[in-house]
Amino acid sequence: MNLPVPPPFDPKVAMGWLHTARFLTTAPQLQHLPELDVPEIAFVGRSNAGKSTCINTLTQQHRLAFASKTPGRTQSINLFSLGKQGLTDAVLADLPGYGYAAVPKAAKLRWQQVMASYLQTRINLKGVVLMCDPRLGMTELDEILLDVIRPRVEQGLKLLVLLTKADKLTRAEGAKVLSIVRLQAGGGEVRLFSALKRQGLEEAGQILWQWAHEDPPAQATSRPAAPQASSEAAAELDDEPPALD
Repeated sequence: MNLPVPPPFDPKVAMGWLHTARFLTTAPQLQHLPELDVPEIAFVGRSNAGKSTCINTLTQQHRLAFASKTPGRTQSINLFSLGKQGLTDAVLADLPGYGYAAVPKAAKLRWQQVMASYLQTRINLKGVVLMCDPRLGMTELDEILLDVIRPRVEQGLKLLVLLTKADKLTRAEGAKVLSIVRLQAGGGEVRLFSALKRQGLEEAGQILWQWAHEDPPAQATSRPAAPQASSEAAAELDDEPPALD
């Protein structure tokens, strides 16, 4: 006997839910983050990977997430609550961008440690959205971040890699980078995304809605290990120019 096929999920539900996003708080350090019992979805990525633009496009708001005029200078975790009628059923976390050459090395290392601690120990963290510029591909810092969260991903933490600025790729280039990053993502979902062309917008929105309305978050670890890049990688990052818009 064939079971009835459920109707396709209406993307308008997810997009309407994301549109309820509103500023909750900002935390310059982890101890300033409020303890929450709703699912939290973190947005991470290199400076100039299009993180703020992605968040604003997903929530259909022009200035919810701010992009600093000087990439790499924003060093706080910003939380945005989601939910209709003033109720909060999930939270988006906008983490500082990383890898910008002009930022002092000490500041880079400090924020690598802060991000590692957050990603490994935040109790209500349900999923991570990693944004990458597909013209650069996954950088060493992106791979370090994936190594940091891999234990939690294996325990059920959700992972979505959004290849932003996909409108700058040809169809063949998009297919190639999608195939490569899927291998690198270690089981996470990978999608092409363009804020300009609204490519992948509804699909990403549906994924986030489903994350927030599923099971409890993956278990956090008790002893975070800060991600460390090799000295060669650090030297390369110091000389690396920002991605071109």
